[in-house]
Amino acid sequence: MSRSDTVLLTQWLDGLTTQQRSSNTIKAYQRDVSQLLVFLQSEKNGIDDLEPHAIENTYYFIQLNREALTRYAGFRMEEGGLAPSSLQRELSAIRHFASWLVEQHILAHNPAQDFTINRPPRPLPSTMDAEIVQQLLDQPAPEDRDEARLWVRDRAMLELLYGSGLRLSELADLTLPMLDLGRKLVTVTGKGRKTRILPIGSKALIALQEWLPHRALWAEEGVLHVFVSERRGESLHPRTIERRVSHQALRAGIAQHLHPHLLRHCFATHLLAGSGDLRAVQELLGHANISTTQIYTHLDFEHLTKVYDQAHPRARK
Repeated sequence: MSRSDTVLLTQWLDGLTTQQRSSNTIKAYQRDVSQLLVFLQSEKNGIDDLEPHAIENTYYFIQLNREALTRYAGFRMEEGGLAPSSLQRELSAIRHFASWLVEQHILAHNPAQDFTINRPPRPLPSTMDAEIVQQLLDQPAPEDRDEARLWVRDRAMLELLYGSGLRLSELADLTLPMLDLGRKLVTVTGKGRKTRILPIGSKALIALQEWLPHRALWAEEGVLHVFVSERRGESLHPRTIERRVSHQALRAGIAQHLHPHLLRHCFATHLLAGSGDLRAVQELLGHANISTTQIYTHLDFEHLTKVYDQAHPRARK
């Protein structure tokens, strides 16, 4: 075989780049498939410990079949200590690569296509009562002048996280052109580069209108991000946003650990409890599969029981 495994891997990754896949996705795919290649080479050569840099320009992917995948999955979980969820992510990359090998007539079929492992039940996301969220958002401003200004910014972030259900990355990447305050809308680009338009609640609108004049004084020239740091005027790093959310929760006297994604969970749970419209919540969250959204139906048994009692013919007296 004239083409080596490493050349094939490079060609596949180059193709992903032209498809405008994110750099993080491409790096993860390269790492995951390279680990499989190392495993296949070690099996072929009878080597127990083979480093990635020791990969030779030899054709090993021809050995890829269901039996090899089974051995690899066991190796990654037993020797690598990989959790089933992490292994599923690696198998997704391998599945994509094997499909490309089929297209290139390297493999006759994709052995990873229907390959699955047993996964533990998905844990339910944590959430908070609406009253506690109100306690967070309606707390008074700090007496310290500098901290009070930071609270103006942080409150706008908190209102968007809870009021529009933004992901942390979506909030960090938010720029001024994405805001349409006149129509009370915000446009975000989420997972898979999918764009969705979300409503801005009245409380979030007020918080943004109070924050933007401060932002104009803080932001460096050319910076379009909505949320910037007070010192350098640069866009806020996601880790900084996490710290600020946690700080404001502690200031409000909330004992539960608060992080941005928890506010997204609260958004989904409280909206579903108030509306019962699963499809609408799915669209607002940007979930590709409604089964992902359905996890929130388990978080409000009282509401679901009430809906059942009122709606089902065999439940009514």
